[in-house]
Amino acid sequence: MLHDVIALTKNLVRRPSVTPKDEGCQHVMQGILGELGFIGETMVFEDTTNLWSRRGTDGPVFCFAGHTDVVPTGPVDKWTHPPFECVEQNGFLYGRGTADMKGSLAAMLVATERFVQDFPDHKGSIAYLITSDEEGPFINGTTRVIDTLEARQEKIDYCIVGEPSSTKVTGDIIKNGRRGSLTGELTIKGKQGHVAYPHLVHNPIHAFAKALDELAHTKWDNGNAFFPPTSFQVSNLNAGTGATNVVPGELHANFNFRFSTEVTHTQLQARVIAILDKHGLDFDLNWIVNGQAFITESGTLVDACVNAIEQYMGFSTELSTAGGTSDGRFIAPTGAQVVELGPENSTIHQINECVSAENLKHLVEVYYRVLKGVLT
Repeated sequence: MLHDVIALTKNLVRRPSVTPKDEGCQHVMQGILGELGFIGETMVFEDTTNLWSRRGTDGPVFCFAGHTDVVPTGPVDKWTHPPFECVEQNGFLYGRGTADMKGSLAAMLVATERFVQDFPDHKGSIAYLITSDEEGPFINGTTRVIDTLEARQEKIDYCIVGEPSSTKVTGDIIKNGRRGSLTGELTIKGKQGHVAYPHLVHNPIHAFAKALDELAHTKWDNGNAFFPPTSFQVSNLNAGTGATNVVPGELHANFNFRFSTEVTHTQLQARVIAILDKHGLDFDLNWIVNGQAFITESGTLVDACVNAIEQYMGFSTELSTAGGTSDGRFIAPTGAQVVELGPENSTIHQINECVSAENLKHLVEVYYRVLKGVLT
């Protein structure tokens, strides 16, 4: 007998798995998968628990990827229902992780149960890559599992990441790529002193102003059919001692690029440094590559998802690369076709996070049809 997607979602949500804790969610998942013939492998890196579970030894490998960790609840007294009780009301499940992304995990499992029941001798393999480190630093989760799989030449061919991609109803939007993310941590060096003696100081705020203006108004690329133009944004800018009569000795700025496939992170780094040098700045600059841009064009996986949604939901989905990053950025560089497909995202990370129970039932059917389209 198949598990009920609503009951299974409740079971997972009631486990308070705030990053990087898993709280037994992966044990529950592997218990279900084990009954279907999946061989589970727990990979623990530092404070993070990961699960790699696979049914079959042949290719192609179809993988469901996701995370059991959730963000903190925020003020519990502001929730209509306790965030880890997973209360069902008026057709919605309320609780931290219902949409991001324990509802997706439950839908994956039920769809897999049904598919294996209907097609026990399906071609290829089905796999699960589950982490408890997606909402946190993301250094000991999916990226470490992928490194392990790559080292032993175990490849994923097709991957659905269960992030909440939809807007109103299951499948109205599929993410078939993501922009890259590059962060810069910049220090502009000056000379501290009294504001009344400008000839004895070097103000890093004044020095950086023209360079910042140029950075903010530079056209980094024109984007393409899949991506908007690369964007540059300053997220933090700090200088000063707190006194009004002291010129600071340093300015600190954090900035971020969300970049398309038209430019590489190394090209962006070189252009930033050239602008800073052009303005004669004395600076230190540390770079963090949060993820590379990737795109999955029309092919086996995208077509299977589009067809499943059209056949079952009755509408044409929208392919999008908008939004932030996901763990798909660690999987796509291996050569895998990757899409993000999950429930509605309108309340993720918010107080009173919730998901439509009906949408989760739809998601089971869509996942099932994608499996059928790829592995039969």
